[in-house]
Amino acid sequence: MIPTDYLIAGLMFLGAALYSSVGHAGASAYLSIMALFGVPPLAMRATALSLNVAVASLASFRYLRAGFFRRRLFVPLVAGSIPAAFIGGALPVPSELYRPLVGAVLVFAAARLLWPRELKAEGAAIRDPAWYLLVPVGALIGLLSGLTGTGGGIFLSPLILLLGWASVRDTSGVSAAFILVNSAAGLLGNLALLQRLPPEILLYLPAVLAGGLVGTWLGVARLASTWLLKALALVLLIAGAKLLLT
Repeated sequence: MIPTDYLIAGLMFLGAALYSSVGHAGASAYLSIMALFGVPPLAMRATALSLNVAVASLASFRYLRAGFFRRRLFVPLVAGSIPAAFIGGALPVPSELYRPLVGAVLVFAAARLLWPRELKAEGAAIRDPAWYLLVPVGALIGLLSGLTGTGGGIFLSPLILLLGWASVRDTSGVSAAFILVNSAAGLLGNLALLQRLPPEILLYLPAVLAGGLVGTWLGVARLASTWLLKALALVLLIAGAKLLLT
């Protein structure tokens, strides 16, 4: 290991703490950090997805243990997303086409979360959408997650909240579990191309797990819903800016 690897690990700790507080695993932060320090692009997707699996496993356990989850929402979403994430992870990334568009969508979603009007997810009525709507939504997000090396939470969370499919904390629980299965599927597809993980993963894994412990502790028990929404908006702005500026 070289000194730069330890700096990367420290920044990944901070990214994992912020992202896991809203049920995310931090892949877009890890990708940004690695890009900043010139990590070879071929290794970036596999590394980010591996770290996502670790943090999302922790986040899923803690949110589900606390009772923040909606099975009727989760099952049809992952039924569509798992095969699509595997396919996306095995494909070359046509970033020139979708990165600016996705970045703009994330920035818009962040702005909507910060808008002073009440979100549907903060109102009294939470409704379950039809499974035949959720399956293709999951497939689209799964494909994007595999292509970009993320778990899909940056796309799923704002959609759930804006459409009123779950409360803020239930959204975190569903997103964490969704990210876990999609990251695993995308990683399997990506390893078919890469064959192995970079050795630096042994340094990055403890860092993101420590960050995940801090972030999930805050998200499950310490942060009010309004602050969770602000944290999610910040996550989306970071991810959107990364996609628009790189």
